[in-house]
Amino acid sequence: MPITLPLKIKTLTIDGGPKRTVSYPQVSGVLDQQLERFINRTIVQQTQELINQQTGMMPTTVEEMLGTYEIKNNQRQVLSLSLSNYTYHSHAAHGMTYIKSMTFDLQKGKLCNLKDLFKRDSPYVQKLSTIIREQIKQRNIFLLQDFTSIKPDQDFYIADKALVAYFQLYEITPYAFGFPMFPISVYDLQDIIDEHGPLGRMAVND
Repeated sequence: MPITLPLKIKTLTIDGGPKRTVSYPQVSGVLDQQLERFINRTIVQQTQELINQQTGMMPTTVEEMLGTYEIKNNQRQVLSLSLSNYTYHSHAAHGMTYIKSMTFDLQKGKLCNLKDLFKRDSPYVQKLSTIIREQIKQRNIFLLQDFTSIKPDQDFYIADKALVAYFQLYEITPYAFGFPMFPISVYDLQDIIDEHGPLGRMAVND
């Protein structure tokens, strides 16, 4: 496998006044300039969508907004990152946080959906759901209702040799639990992953 350098990451900030700061990444170092523009445009759009999600439906005043990001993977021509937005509205019992993740396959020049990581027509939903169900049991996670299955477009990111599927606050657990994250080793998925996709590249040992 040819050695590929990590992309350069710069932090940009939207300053909306006191207690309203949203930071997001801007990438550089992509060989394909058109792809670089696409990645940065997609990040900006998702950052704005999170802001809209926090402000659009609420009649009350925003007291505080904090947007941050984490780079989860920046190697082997796979960029995976998470954007988070915490917002507190006046008179609310507590603030609300949403996380959205994006995984870019630099080799194929695309933003990946969950299904793109697996072989065509593979039963990835069933396989991931079974593994997550087992983790819920092992970790004794308290659920709001019985867990049956992930969505075909379940939230996820890639972190080194793991696929991390996760759920939003209140989606399957009470607020106090935080974000339920389920790391799944690429080696547990080797029979269904696309060998030429992001997880396939992660599974290769140097």
